[in-house]
Amino acid sequence: MKMTPLTNMPKKAADIRIGRDGKFDSWLYSMLIDNNLAFQMNPDIIASHEQLAFMVQLAEDQVYLPCSDAIFSLLCDDGDKKRLQTTYYNRSWRIICRIIRSICYDREERKRVLQFCRYRYLQYTALGTLIPSRLVKRMTDLVLAQSFSNGDPWRGMRHAAFLRHREMLDLPAIRDNLEAMPEEDTPTTVSGMRRMLNRTEIARLFCLNAMARRWSECTPSSHDVHEAFALANQELKKMEAFFVQNAVKQGTILYLCDADGGVLFDIMTIRALMRMGHRVIFAVKDSFFFYSPTIDDVHNDRELEKLLCNAKILDDRSMSKNALLKELHDNRFVIINDGTRERINLYRVSVTFSRAWKESDIVLCKGWRAMETFLQTSHEFTRDIVCFWSDDNGFHVTLRRHAETASKITEEDIRNHADAIIQTMRDAHAKGLSVMFYSCIIGSIPGQTETAIKVAKTFVSHLRNKLDNVLIINPAEHFVEGMDGDDLMYMWERVQRSGFINVWRFQTDKDIEQTFALLDQKVPPSWSGKDATFSTGCTKEMRIALDVQKRNREMQIIGPDPKLFFRRGEYGVGKYFDATISRPAD
Repeated sequence: MKMTPLTNMPKKAADIRIGRDGKFDSWLYSMLIDNNLAFQMNPDIIASHEQLAFMVQLAEDQVYLPCSDAIFSLLCDDGDKKRLQTTYYNRSWRIICRIIRSICYDREERKRVLQFCRYRYLQYTALGTLIPSRLVKRMTDLVLAQSFSNGDPWRGMRHAAFLRHREMLDLPAIRDNLEAMPEEDTPTTVSGMRRMLNRTEIARLFCLNAMARRWSECTPSSHDVHEAFALANQELKKMEAFFVQNAVKQGTILYLCDADGGVLFDIMTIRALMRMGHRVIFAVKDSFFFYSPTIDDVHNDRELEKLLCNAKILDDRSMSKNALLKELHDNRFVIINDGTRERINLYRVSVTFSRAWKESDIVLCKGWRAMETFLQTSHEFTRDIVCFWSDDNGFHVTLRRHAETASKITEEDIRNHADAIIQTMRDAHAKGLSVMFYSCIIGSIPGQTETAIKVAKTFVSHLRNKLDNVLIINPAEHFVEGMDGDDLMYMWERVQRSGFINVWRFQTDKDIEQTFALLDQKVPPSWSGKDATFSTGCTKEMRIALDVQKRNREMQIIGPDPKLFFRRGEYGVGKYFDATISRPAD
């Protein structure tokens, strides 16, 4: 059956909206399924809209695609399929052939694997809807599943590249140019001199990093290195205002690795950034992705371990906001697993990576692959992104500013909000008032957040009319614009552990029934029988309440039996409700 071509395809990826055209929605959902990017089909490994919103500035009906606008136009219903095949899919096939030849030495075995992969390649590319980077990932999995399941096949090649790069650093052409003083007018102030030296060092390290593969394969002359470093310095001068603005504060930088490798130079760059006062989160790959450093490498490569002796390796791929912030407070250099085995794909990154992005001030990306992903798309991102790479035209570095509508609620902002509430509680104690905290359902029923806020405010108002000399803290009255579930839970835990709560009341089904009676309404079916035990947030708060009660025996806990709470898991990323609630049944 021949499909009717769509007539109103979006011109660029940022224009994609769901729910406006049934035919386009069908094509889009089919394409997402082809690429295994549909959250509803595989919610355990694909990021939800809320998790993506940590990284990409998205409208409610907007859909993110992890590719450039040029790739999107080729994938479209009326796209140039011939160019997609000849330029991108054929390149993907050559990459797969290279992998097979590098790890399969027996001629007959190699022939068998190539033939099998050829069959699958033709099937995958027949419709022309597969994103090229996803094709490489899928074909790579097939190759490794054939006969090479005994670990990472390129571990030895990455280690050999590391040793070559270490030898390269001893070449006079590299060493002397790295250490040479800048050839420019000397600033007249200490701060000006410091900025110049910092810029010069970072420019040279960026350039060395970007050129590492090329220079390790073909040794450069001292003149070539000098010219390349001078060009890099000029490139960074164009961004002088940005670097000056960010040099005066100690920020957090998320640093992304690249398939061309160069982990030795990554670490040199990171150490330079740390000397300037920044914290750095280094995101490595989950497993094999060519020369990219992997989480296994940082644990088991002894030469690499020596360079990472002061780094904290975080193996938890689903860290909470509290846990991640604690590690960042205690360590200025942390290493995380980005959760992927492919070019950076925000649909497939780990929860820890998403939260690291959210807590960062700048995302620093190496290589042309990241440049295509972040600079050649019309999608906007929530953090400033700096990409540096090299090509046939030399070295490049480009800044992409975060979306104008994106805001970052800093840890200091959250602490200030929490401390203001704590001060209110402290003042109440000074006046002889008791303090009650009311834990209630806010967003645990999908689509009912506004109703939940109305229910909580109505019932707390009723309690205030009934109770004398009591300050009631109602979370529904302290929503802050721009905060998501992670931020709010972090803020409330600080309040809850302050030691000023006398009575901790958890919402019951009777509270809800009485509230709807006060509103002169019947209890809706979605609210019937509900209480605080239905809320993952309240479950987390009950654990905190029991912990606080161990230190403050006089604090009363009122509400459902604590044992009824603990059937809930961790609340969903960026949500106020248990992630399992919104997932379809098996």
